[in-house]
Parts: sequence; structure tokens; C-alpha cells
Amino acid sequence: MPLSNRLLCREMSLLAFNRRVLAQAQDTRVPLLERLRFLCIVSSNLDEFFEVRMAYLKREQKMRPNQILDSGMTPAETIAATAEEAHKLVREQYALFNEELQPALSQEGIHFYRRRNWTAAQRAWIEDYFARELWPILTPIGLDPAHPFPRPVNKSLNFAVELVGKDAFGRASGMAIVQAPRILPRVVQLPAEICGGDNGFVFLSSILHEYVYKLFPGMDVKGCHQFRLTRDSDLTVDEEDLQNLRTAIQSELRDREYGDGVRLEVAETCPQHIYEFLLGHFQLERSELYQVKGPVNLVRLMAVPDMVDRPDLKFPPRIAGLPKFLAKNQSVIDAIKREDILLHHPYQSFEPVVRFIREAAADPTVVAIKMTIYRTGSNSELVNALMKAALSGKQVTVVVELMARFDEANNVNWAQKLENAGAHVVYGVFGYKVHAKMALVIRREEGVLKRYAHLGTGNYHQGTSRIYTDFGLLTADDAITADVNTLFMEITGLGQPSRLNKLYQSPFTLHKMVMDSIEREAEHAKAGLPARIIAKMNSLIEPSIIEALYAASAAGVEIDLIVRGMCALRPEVAGLSDHIRVRSIIGRQLEHSRVYYFYNNGAENTYISSADWMGRNFFRRIETCTPIEQAHLKERVIREGLTQALQDNRQSWLMQADGSYVRAPVAEGCEEVSIQEDLWAEYGA
Repeated sequence: MPLSNRLLCREMSLLAFNRRVLAQAQDTRVPLLERLRFLCIVSSNLDEFFEVRMAYLKREQKMRPNQILDSGMTPAETIAATAEEAHKLVREQYALFNEELQPALSQEGIHFYRRRNWTAAQRAWIEDYFARELWPILTPIGLDPAHPFPRPVNKSLNFAVELVGKDAFGRASGMAIVQAPRILPRVVQLPAEICGGDNGFVFLSSILHEYVYKLFPGMDVKGCHQFRLTRDSDLTVDEEDLQNLRTAIQSELRDREYGDGVRLEVAETCPQHIYEFLLGHFQLERSELYQVKGPVNLVRLMAVPDMVDRPDLKFPPRIAGLPKFLAKNQSVIDAIKREDILLHHPYQSFEPVVRFIREAAADPTVVAIKMTIYRTGSNSELVNALMKAALSGKQVTVVVELMARFDEANNVNWAQKLENAGAHVVYGVFGYKVHAKMALVIRREEGVLKRYAHLGTGNYHQGTSRIYTDFGLLTADDAITADVNTLFMEITGLGQPSRLNKLYQSPFTLHKMVMDSIEREAEHAKAGLPARIIAKMNSLIEPSIIEALYAASAAGVEIDLIVRGMCALRPEVAGLSDHIRVRSIIGRQLEHSRVYYFYNNGAENTYISSADWMGRNFFRRIETCTPIEQAHLKERVIREGLTQALQDNRQSWLMQADGSYVRAPVAEGCEEVSIQEDLWAEYGA
């Protein structure tokens, strides 16, 4: 990639992020089972990278091969660069698993037994397991004119079995395909008594390799080779041919499992003639083949830490705290009436948000509840409360985003249940994902309707709220709650956008506000006034924002960006971004909050938002951005979201001009500082 280009490649930046996640798995200061978990996260992230980003590049290469992307490269050049880096990353990943993590786990009595190392007792148990759990549900497909190559489901585990001889009908076949049912675990835990009291595991692939011959009686098994195909997982719904969005998405979800192939994973021992046959069948290039030393799907090892009772090898448990004024089970709505409440998850519990909706559902004075759902999990107390509210006769409106990537099926399910309960369910505005996180409760108080709102940076998901860092504001501010109501009216109804009092929204006003705020800081710097921008987000790739930041830097604005994942901006390039610094924080918690700060000549404009600085968030999604105005809450957001992050030298990585990252140094004589540990110490119970 030419250093002269003003924007970095987003795909390479995404792989750089995964390299930082891999560094957590490599870090001996991280508890051993958590290192294994980080290793699995890398694999999960890479799955999505191929399903989404690499699939997109392949489509672009096919349709617009000569187009120049923001990075200055063509799709083909981008594919070549990212494939090379992805291969390096995967090699490092498996080397870590085989050479460091497995031996270290074995020393702690946690073993992954290879076939050659099975004891007689283990072999007997495994053979019985095969007979009980695998044999009855496996369906081998012999390849012949009557049995064409089956369509492997996206990311499923499959085996190409080489055969010699004839079957019961006299048919000769050189190969059969065996698909491992998804219902089966990929890692099987053995009884402790046959593992010397240790924790013992065996890969499903090893079991099938050992006993696959039983599926082909009278024939010789020449070889058994595992493979896994990753497919394009893009959903395409034609607006012009759309009658019912939910029905259309349900149909597309079925098709997504069989999208075009984008990656083939095989074991290192797979012979050339087998992987070349598979590449040809799936119409893949040699560069799209990933040969690995070990199981082809490390993601499934994510279950292992939960199966091993070794607290000493895991992060110490953390308990989220509750604001003192909410600790005695008092009314959340009454507390909001007194003052705005700022919550910082996971350090502070998500429970007040759940209580807010649950309380509203049971309160006879509440007449209406409105809420957006982007991701919420398969077991949501929030959605259950909404259904109870609807069943009790309250006006319940829920905006369910059916196109939330990889949560589509879950959201379709919740939409159906909400509709059955009598809630008014809408799917937003076609062509714009509803990514805003907002809830509104309308209550009749002394004959007057009073509004209460929640606005956040993260999803209404109780599971991720314990892992992701996010801010949430509970407020009764008349101007803000009126804005939230207006936004719901825009989403559910028709008509032109209304002018808002305090909130900014995508796709109408947010991008302009950010651009204007950046340009104002530049003008202040040119006038000799102090000028400062600090922003925290998951991704920064929108070109016009980046160019505005470059211009502000040239004007003398001091800019600090805390970007967890992709960043296309080049920091600290002479004459381009001298005053811009970028850091990424990777730790136990997933940094997820979006916070924007503009000094504005001492006014210190501070916002929390659902939007990253990406084109999709500014122009193709419905997002919210909320000003934090009360002095004590503003101080918290600035300190907890921004300045403490800039002081972190334990989990911070500093971005270099070429897109690489180095760990933040600990200055001589200084102590390590961790924003996450400090906030747990401040707010954790």
C-alpha cells in the first residue's frame, strides 16, 4: 500500500485489530483459559471478516474490477494484500495454540487428546460415544451420478472420505462426503476418571477420523480429511419486489447458508488432490485455501473454559455496582424524575434499564412504551416486559431491526412474539438500519402526560451489557424526551424530518454536526484559541470526516482518537496529521461506547452516541447523538470515557502512520494504568 495515500485500507485495518486481539492470547499476564478464549475470538472475528468484507471485495472485483477504493487500491489488489495478511495471522494463531497454549494447558491438567495418545479406557469410552451419539445421525453421501456433491452449510464441519472397493449395490466410488451435524459439540469432554482426574477433551474430528470406517462396511477407507467452507453471508432484499420485509428476510436467511464460497479450510495433512478437487468444486482460488495444523474451527473451543472449573485460570469475577440511590429497590422512574442518571456499563449494572421498562410495564399510570431493538439476545427480560405491557392494554411500539447482521433470525422471532402479544411492531425505514438505542415511557401524572427516556451507546442486550463498555442516559428532560418521541414518529410514520431540540440524528443532522464541530475547532486554533478534539468509537473510516480532521490538525487542533477497531486515518504524518494521535484499547471488556468531545472555547461540548464515524452510520442508518449537559455528568463522561483512556498504558496500543500498532510504553518510574481495572475499582460491587 502506498504511504502517500491519505486513507488506509479498512480490511487491512480490521486484520490489524484482530492481531491486537491475538496479542491478548499471546500475553502471559492474561489468565490461561482467557488466553484460549481470546484465541477463539480471533477465529470468530475472522469468520465474519470472510463472510462480510472478503465477500464484498469478491463481488466488487467481479462487478467493478477497475474501480479504485478509498485506499487507492483496486478490489483485486485489496484481496491480494488482505489474503496474504490473513494467512500470516492464521499461521500465528495455530502456532500459538499448538506450541504454547496446549502445552501450558496440559501442565494444568487440561488435555486435548490425540488419537495416538488415547488409553484403552479412553478408546473404549470414545468408541461407545461414537456408537451412541454419532453413528445414528451421520449420513454419508457417496459421490456418483445419483448422489451429487452435497451443499455444505456455511461454516459447517465436513469430511471428504477416500474409499476403495464396492458398496452393497456394486457401486464403486472414490469419495464420500460426511457432514458433521451442527447439533453435536466439536469438542467432547471425557469423564475425569479415565483422564487421571484431569480435564480431558477430544475433538469431534478425531472421533470421526478414527471410526469413519464403520460408516462404509466392506470398503476400505484410504483417507479422511476435514474441511470447512465459509460463504458470502450478505442478505439482499429487493425493495422494488418487496411485499413483507419479515417474510423476505426469512427466505433470505435460508439462502444465506448457501452463498458463494469465500474461504476453504482444511487440515494440514489434507493431500493436494483432495484440496484441489474441493477448490475446483467451490470455484475458489489457491489463495483462498487455508491449511491449518489442528481443528479447522477453533471457534468451537470457546466452550472449553466454561467446562473447566478452574477459577485460578480465569479472570476474577466482577460484580457490577448500582448507583446508591437505586440500591434499595426504589422506583427508577421516580429517581429519573429527580435527576438524570448516567450509567456506565459493565462497571455499573444494566439492571436499572431493565427495571425502567419492567416498572413501566406494571405501572397503571404508564400509557405507552416505545423502544428500538437492534440486538437483544435469545432470552430478553426487556422484551418479555414489553409483551406484558402490551397484554395489559398499554400502547407498546417496538422498532425491530430485522437486518441486524447475524441477529436477523433472533429478531424475526422476537417480532413475531411481540406482534402476538398485541404490540405495534415496525421494521423501521427500508434502506436504513435502525441502529439507535432509545426507549420512551409516557406516564400520566396529575392529568398530564410526562415522558421519560433512555438513550445509550449500546444494545438492549443483557448479555453483552456485562462485557461491552457503554454509556446510557436515563432522563426526564423535556426537550430530549420530546426529541425521542419525534424520532419514533419519524420511524413509524411518514413525513419530512422535524427539527429537533437537542438530539442529533443520522441520516439528517449528525454528520453535519460533527463536521461543523471539527471545523469550529480549526477556526479557533487559527484564531490562537485553545482547540481540542477527543473522540472514542469502534471504527473511523468515513473519508470526509477524516479529511476534516486532517485540516483541523493542519490548523493546530490537538486531536486524540480512541478507536478500538478499524481506522483509515493516518496519524502523526508530517504535514498531514502532525497533531492527531490514535490509540486502541483491547482488554477484558470490549470497548464499545461512542463519545465525542469538542472543546469549543471552554464550552466542552460532549456527546454520547450510537454511531461510529463510518459512512453507514452517518448516511445509511438511523442513529442518535445525545448531548451531556449537566456538569457532573459531563465530567464523568469526559473522565471515564476519554481522559482515563488516554492515560491507559496497560491495554493501549498506539497506531503508527502505516496502520500498524505498538503497545503503549510504560514510562520509567511510572506504574501501569488500566482504564478498565480503575473503573471496576471505582464502581464494581
